Amino acid sequence: MCSCMAIAAADPATPGGVIPVCPTKALLGINCPGCGSMRMIQCISQLRFNDALRYNALGFLFVLLLAWSWGAWMLRTRGFMVADWLNWRFAPQFVLVLTIAWFVIRLLPFEPFLHLRV
Repeated sequence: MCSCMAIAAADPATPGGVIPVCPTKALLGINCPGCGSMRMIQCISQLRFNDALRYNALGFLFVLLLAWSWGAWMLRTRGFMVADWLNWRFAPQFVLVLTIAWFVIRLLPFEPFLHLRV
C-alpha cells in the first residue's frame, strides 16, 4: 500500500522524474510486459480506470485477480467457502501464456497495437 501511495505521489509519467525508467526499456529500448505498470497503478489510485487500462490492460486484470484472491482469503478466514482462481488447475500456465501474449502484442508495429506503446 505504501508503494502505491509513493507511485501516486511521484507521478511516473513525468520524464526524468523520481521514478527511473524500466530497465528493459533503458537497456534494450523495448517495452517489457510490465511497462506502464507504475502509470497504471497511479491511474487506479486516482480512479482513472480507462487510463489504467490503456497503460497496462494485463496488469489491470492481474490487479483485479489479486483483489479477488485477497477478498476470498479474507472470507475464508471468517469461515466462508469462497472459490479462488489460484486453485484452478492451469492457473500458472494461464498467467504465463497471458504474459507472453501481452509482451508480443505490445511490440506489434501496426494499428490497433501502436497505442499500447507507452
